[in-house]
Amino acid sequence: MERSWRFWAAGAAAGLANGFFGGGGGSILVPLLVRLGGLERKQAFATSVAIILPLCALSAGVYFWRGGLDLQTALPYLLGGALGGWAGGRWFKGVQLPWLRRGFGLLLLYGGTRCLL
Repeated sequence: MERSWRFWAAGAAAGLANGFFGGGGGSILVPLLVRLGGLERKQAFATSVAIILPLCALSAGVYFWRGGLDLQTALPYLLGGALGGWAGGRWFKGVQLPWLRRGFGLLLLYGGTRCLL
């Protein structure tokens, strides 16, 4: 039971990031799934995607009901994202962990740099 509150807190932090920033919950979840959940890093990446999907759907629903979501504009991105997600999921197993970590790190650096500039 002691670890249970940590899992809830990690999920809450990921949900808060997703809801507040429109994404980023996975960057919180991956290290926590490794540390708290005892998962291997690749397993944590995959599990994070499964956790983030309903969080994103919930956040999108809140944005939609509050009038902040333009579905017509989002549709091409959604279709492209679905194709990219399918391709990434297929290629994921063949990518070695060091390259996966580098790619994830570069993505975080790029996003952070864009936010600061």
